[in-house]
Amino acid sequence: MATWTALCLNKEFRTLYYRGKSQVHPALVTYVRKNRFGQPRVGITTGKKLGGAVQRNRCRRVIREAFRPLCAQVGGYDIVFVARARTIEMKSTQLQVVMQRQLRQLGALSDE
Repeated sequence: MATWTALCLNKEFRTLYYRGKSQVHPALVTYVRKNRFGQPRVGITTGKKLGGAVQRNRCRRVIREAFRPLCAQVGGYDIVFVARARTIEMKSTQLQVVMQRQLRQLGALSDE
Protein backbone atom coordinates (compact mmCIF):
# COMPACT_ATOMS: atom_id res chain seq x y z
CA MET A 1 0.00 0.00 0.00
CA ALA A 2 1.36 3.39 -0.99
CA THR A 3 1.83 6.09 1.61
CA TRP A 4 2.03 9.83 1.58
CA THR A 5 3.69 12.51 3.66
CA ALA A 6 1.82 15.38 5.26
CA LEU A 7 2.37 18.98 4.19
CA CYS A 8 2.85 20.98 7.37
CA LEU A 9 4.55 24.28 6.61
CA ASN A 10 2.55 27.38 5.79
CA LYS A 11 5.10 28.18 3.07
CA GLU A 12 4.33 24.90 1.29
CA PHE A 13 0.58 25.58 1.38
CA ARG A 14 1.04 29.13 0.02
CA THR A 15 3.29 27.88 -2.80
CA LEU A 16 0.55 25.49 -3.89
CA TYR A 17 -2.13 28.18 -3.69
CA TYR A 18 -0.16 30.58 -5.89
CA ARG A 19 1.80 28.30 -8.23
CA GLY A 20 -0.25 25.10 -8.35
CA LYS A 21 -3.11 24.17 -10.64
CA SER A 22 -6.56 23.93 -9.11
CA GLN A 23 -9.98 22.36 -9.62
CA VAL A 24 -13.11 23.58 -7.84
CA HIS A 25 -16.22 21.64 -6.84
CA PRO A 26 -18.95 22.61 -4.31
CA ALA A 27 -17.59 19.92 -1.97
CA LEU A 28 -13.83 20.19 -2.50
CA VAL A 29 -11.10 22.40 -3.92
CA THR A 30 -7.91 20.63 -5.01
CA TYR A 31 -4.52 22.27 -5.61
CA VAL A 32 -1.76 20.23 -7.28
CA ARG A 33 1.89 20.85 -8.07
CA LYS A 34 4.67 18.45 -9.06
CA ASN A 35 7.34 17.80 -6.44
CA ARG A 36 10.78 16.19 -6.64
CA PHE A 37 10.33 13.66 -3.85
CA GLY A 38 8.69 10.93 -5.93
CA GLN A 39 5.85 10.38 -3.49
CA PRO A 40 2.70 12.39 -2.79
CA ARG A 41 2.64 15.00 -0.04
CA VAL A 42 -0.86 15.93 1.10
CA GLY A 43 -2.29 18.81 3.10
CA ILE A 44 -5.89 19.23 4.19
CA THR A 45 -7.47 22.57 5.09
CA THR A 46 -10.77 23.01 6.90
CA GLY A 47 -11.83 26.55 7.71
CA LYS A 48 -13.91 27.76 10.63
CA LYS A 49 -16.84 28.45 8.31
CA LEU A 50 -17.50 24.71 8.21
CA GLY A 51 -18.52 24.61 11.85
CA GLY A 52 -17.06 23.51 15.15
CA ALA A 53 -14.13 21.20 15.77
CA VAL A 54 -16.27 18.08 15.42
CA GLN A 55 -17.42 19.00 11.90
CA ARG A 56 -13.95 20.09 10.82
CA ASN A 57 -12.33 16.90 12.11
CA ARG A 58 -14.98 14.79 10.37
CA CYS A 59 -14.25 16.61 7.09
CA ARG A 60 -10.53 15.87 7.47
CA ARG A 61 -11.25 12.18 8.19
CA VAL A 62 -13.56 11.88 5.18
CA ILE A 63 -11.00 13.54 2.88
CA ARG A 64 -8.18 11.28 4.15
CA GLU A 65 -10.31 8.17 3.67
CA ALA A 66 -11.37 9.25 0.17
CA PHE A 67 -7.73 9.78 -0.82
CA ARG A 68 -6.42 6.49 0.63
CA PRO A 69 -7.35 4.23 -2.37
CA LEU A 70 -6.15 6.85 -4.87
CA CYS A 71 -2.74 7.32 -3.24
CA ALA A 72 -1.12 4.44 -5.14
CA GLN A 73 -1.99 6.07 -8.48
CA VAL A 74 -0.59 9.49 -7.58
CA GLY A 75 3.09 10.01 -8.27
CA GLY A 76 5.32 12.79 -6.97
CA TYR A 77 2.84 15.60 -6.41
CA ASP A 78 2.08 18.05 -3.64
CA ILE A 79 -1.67 18.18 -3.10
CA VAL A 80 -3.81 20.41 -0.92
CA PHE A 81 -7.48 19.60 -0.38
CA VAL A 82 -9.68 22.42 0.88
CA ALA A 83 -12.96 21.32 2.45
CA ARG A 84 -16.08 23.30 1.57
CA ALA A 85 -19.61 23.46 2.98
CA ARG A 86 -20.84 20.41 1.03
CA THR A 87 -18.02 18.24 2.41
CA ILE A 88 -19.81 18.04 5.77
CA GLU A 89 -22.73 16.05 4.38
CA MET A 90 -20.76 13.73 2.05
CA LYS A 91 -19.53 10.19 2.61
CA SER A 92 -15.97 9.27 1.69
CA THR A 93 -17.10 7.17 -1.29
CA GLN A 94 -18.99 10.14 -2.76
CA LEU A 95 -16.03 12.43 -2.16
CA GLN A 96 -13.65 9.90 -3.72
CA VAL A 97 -15.50 10.20 -7.06
CA VAL A 98 -15.11 14.00 -6.97
CA MET A 99 -11.46 13.73 -5.91
CA GLN A 100 -10.65 11.20 -8.63
CA ARG A 101 -12.18 13.42 -11.32
CA GLN A 102 -10.27 16.48 -10.08
CA LEU A 103 -6.93 14.69 -9.84
CA ARG A 104 -7.38 13.19 -13.31
CA GLN A 105 -8.17 16.61 -14.83
CA LEU A 106 -5.11 18.10 -13.11
CA GLY A 107 -2.88 15.32 -14.49
CA ALA A 108 -1.85 13.96 -11.10
CA LEU A 109 -3.63 10.62 -11.41
CA SER A 110 -2.14 7.90 -13.57
CA ASP A 111 -4.46 5.33 -15.16
CA GLU A 112 -3.45 2.04 -13.53
